[in-house]
Amino acid sequence: MQTTRAVAAGVIATASMTALLLIEPAVGLPEIAIGQLLSSSLSFTTAVLSAGPALGWLLHFLVGIAWALLYAWVVIDHLPGTSLVRGILYGGAVFLLAQAVLMPLVGAGFFSRGDVPTLVGSLLGHLVYGAVLGWTYASGAGELAAGPKPA
Repeated sequence: MQTTRAVAAGVIATASMTALLLIEPAVGLPEIAIGQLLSSSLSFTTAVLSAGPALGWLLHFLVGIAWALLYAWVVIDHLPGTSLVRGILYGGAVFLLAQAVLMPLVGAGFFSRGDVPTLVGSLLGHLVYGAVLGWTYASGAGELAAGPKPA
């Protein structure tokens, strides 16, 4: 496991997810304002800093990096398929955890209170995160040409 490669893949994957979340309203999905959600719902802006959404966006990227490190250190060896498939599976798992744990913590409800457009937007974002993470992390190791990982 290469920590630097995992951090870089986490930044790239989080940026990709963020870009998708920012354009989703253009295709009719609701805006998922991660920076505002994290900074206001977790009370960082009033209790700690007055940085507003910038602090939420920073937290979003730090969490993306933490998920990438977990993927590289622990999870990658336990998932089947190519690097892209492993990443997508991991992104799906992160989506489930985010909807079951994080969303209730920030007041958005268990699985976004069943709001289908919000769930679809979140799922797409997390799948893109996972796909980019898996592909980017593997491309730094020359694993892309190796084909599927044995199950």
